[in-house]
Amino acid sequence: MTLAAPLWLLWLLPLAWLIRHKQQQNSFRLPRAASGAVGGSWRSSVKARILWLRWITLALLIIAMARPQLKWNEEKIKADALDIVLSMDISPSMLSRDFEPDRLTVSKQVAADFVENRPHDRIGLVAFSAEAFTQCPLTTDKKVVKSFIQELTVGRLEDGTAIGMGLATAVNRLKDSPSKSKVVVLITDGENNAGYIAPVQAAEMAQTLGIRVYTVGIGTEGVVMSPAQRNQDGSYSFAPRYMRFDTELLEEMAAATGGKFYRARSERDLKYIYGEIDRLEKTKIEVTTIRRTTDYFHWLVGAAVVFLLLELLSAWIFFRSVN
Repeated sequence: MTLAAPLWLLWLLPLAWLIRHKQQQNSFRLPRAASGAVGGSWRSSVKARILWLRWITLALLIIAMARPQLKWNEEKIKADALDIVLSMDISPSMLSRDFEPDRLTVSKQVAADFVENRPHDRIGLVAFSAEAFTQCPLTTDKKVVKSFIQELTVGRLEDGTAIGMGLATAVNRLKDSPSKSKVVVLITDGENNAGYIAPVQAAEMAQTLGIRVYTVGIGTEGVVMSPAQRNQDGSYSFAPRYMRFDTELLEEMAAATGGKFYRARSERDLKYIYGEIDRLEKTKIEVTTIRRTTDYFHWLVGAAVVFLLLELLSAWIFFRSVN
């Protein structure tokens, strides 16, 4: 709340002096009135109280002249948003322990942070192993997307790594999108060894539809503690395994679509990669600020009129018999 003309409040000072002066005059008159008729004392007391209605009226008018008002800014945001699909590998090798606690857990945490930083975009989620499925369709509800990311687990699909299927499923979610900018971020830790759509074929589909693909290879090469076999209870037994990547394939897929290939050997690398993708794929936002002001002086004037009428009515009721 602000005042458009605060100097008017200075008139409250002489008003306060006038009120004090009148009170002092009344205090001197009351003894003399008390020595006379009881009616005179009664009328003096009522008159003093009615006079307070006049002081309140004047105070309200002075504050109204200061024009109290409420100001606020209203922002209208027009965003040329992107449609982004995260395609995440959930094959058993994503449980490898070269990340703490494993590759999949770190991938989910960093992906959730990426989603949180894209408030205006529609984001979807695809999971793949030996086959692929849509975990979450395109949505602007970031809480829903992050919830689905956290639900990603290994073992829901047949073991294997179908990179082409992971990309093709993501492309399928974007093919009918009206957005001018469409992006797939595909994260995997292995070589393509399953699926009936080749990765290069899926990349060609993305290129035809104007979809940029960023491929991310996560994990270290060499001997890593990794799942060796699935137990009857669904858990995995771990053993040292030699891990390698088909870097050339991931580079070719990204280059064909105007995207880029990244290599993440640590959690820090992965955070940097998502940060760079966030910078490259900026959402165009147009913010229009509208300043609004609401005046409240008319309420004070209305209240002053009410108190003035009360004063006149009170004077007429109590003193109508006085000539």
